[in-house]
Amino acid sequence: MKTIDCKNLGFAELNSLIREENEVELVNCAGQRFIGAGTENKRIVIKGVPGNGLASFMSGGEITVFGNVQDQVCDTMNDGKVIVHGLAGDASGYAMRGGEIYIEGKAGYRTGIHMKEYGDKKPVIVIGETSGSFLGEYQAGGIIVVLGIGSEDRQPVGNFCGTGMHGGRIYLRTAHLPKDLPEQVVAHKATEEDMQIAAPLVQNYAEKFGADAESLLRDEYYVLRPNTQNPYKQLYVTN
Repeated sequence: MKTIDCKNLGFAELNSLIREENEVELVNCAGQRFIGAGTENKRIVIKGVPGNGLASFMSGGEITVFGNVQDQVCDTMNDGKVIVHGLAGDASGYAMRGGEIYIEGKAGYRTGIHMKEYGDKKPVIVIGETSGSFLGEYQAGGIIVVLGIGSEDRQPVGNFCGTGMHGGRIYLRTAHLPKDLPEQVVAHKATEEDMQIAAPLVQNYAEKFGADAESLLRDEYYVLRPNTQNPYKQLYVTN
């Protein structure tokens, strides 16, 4: 694996160097944008804080970040994995179409906005701690899991969770269901069948970040789905 020192490198020069390698470690990363954008089947390890648009349009491979990430990580991502040993900014997974994001800590506002799925492409976002407001805004597919680690005494998401949601599912590990869910969302306690979907994702999170999967899975979960009696989808789709 080739090591690249990002100090004093602009984002265009850095991304040009990344395109020449199949496996690369970036050190002293400090805000360079669009790292891994449009790449496929590369392995990138980042030490530092990458800038906006990390893994945008990525179509495979894996990016691991030992640090925080800024806004719009995995914007319109098609496939691959991004593992963040830290926090994530706003709009993580914007319009994400496939692949997986694992965020050890918190995620900002509008995580999972416009997520969608088609066929066997089902994007996944797993957040270890809490998420800001408008989680899953206009979500059209895929799975979001918020574990709320360290916030068990309160709801693990901000306001307006699921606004405009018309596909996919949101799993919340909590006994404190949000009180301001929009009319187009219904919530219920997760069944054994529901947890067959969520459990492998929680186990993946635990393996990546050294958490206790068994303990996390013993707790109560809620599932949020689109309300078929009050559909939002009709604003996007006509028969």
